[in-house]
Amino acid sequence: MEIKCISNELRSNSYPGRGIILGKSECGRYAVAAYFIMGRSENSRNRVFVKDGEGIRTEAFDPAKLVDPSLIIYAPVRVLGKTTIVTNGDQTDTVYEQMAVGKTFEQSLRIRKFEPDEPNFTPRISGIIDMENGFSYSMSILKSADGDPAACHRFTFSYDCPMDGIGHFIHTYQGDGNPLPSFEGEPEKIRITGDIDAFTEKLWNNINEDNKVSLFVRFIDIETGECNTKIINKNC
Repeated sequence: MEIKCISNELRSNSYPGRGIILGKSECGRYAVAAYFIMGRSENSRNRVFVKDGEGIRTEAFDPAKLVDPSLIIYAPVRVLGKTTIVTNGDQTDTVYEQMAVGKTFEQSLRIRKFEPDEPNFTPRISGIIDMENGFSYSMSILKSADGDPAACHRFTFSYDCPMDGIGHFIHTYQGDGNPLPSFEGEPEKIRITGDIDAFTEKLWNNINEDNKVSLFVRFIDIETGECNTKIINKNC
């Protein structure tokens, strides 16, 4: 698979929607996780990321302007032991709760499907970084069958022995449109370069200026488990 430049991928798509990147740092020392959100409506843009224990949650920047919190207020990142969970919706809690009682990542998502936001039927994208036995990561997408609300297609991608400086990028939409076209194919293979500051800056500076809302980036020391986290909010 072609290794793509994340800057180019972001610049060339005005509306990837919500995106997850998982991978390994260029130096080989860190597991890397990133998550960003975008918005076209005032309600979607009225958000910030805030720290919540070892994870984060979304919060209304101006509570007075919050209209419908059902699909925009959630915990995108939670940590269960040595597993970091990253998703684009309240399925973060589902994965956390199901894995806590022994289910696998894939099994945990069997009870969920795409979002009920007709006509878009936004895919639910999810990922985990597993540090229990070394380091591996997995990604999932639950999407409607070409816009058919009666059928859910489920895809899981697992990556053992991640390579230095390589990650995978999955996002909700192919681009802007009405309805919004769902992501297609495998997660995109990308290069991860620089330290956390450089990588965070690269992502934020290349996400569409009009539509970007918030960005989370975390580097996890593979040997010690120590975390370094960066959060950027357009509303601040």
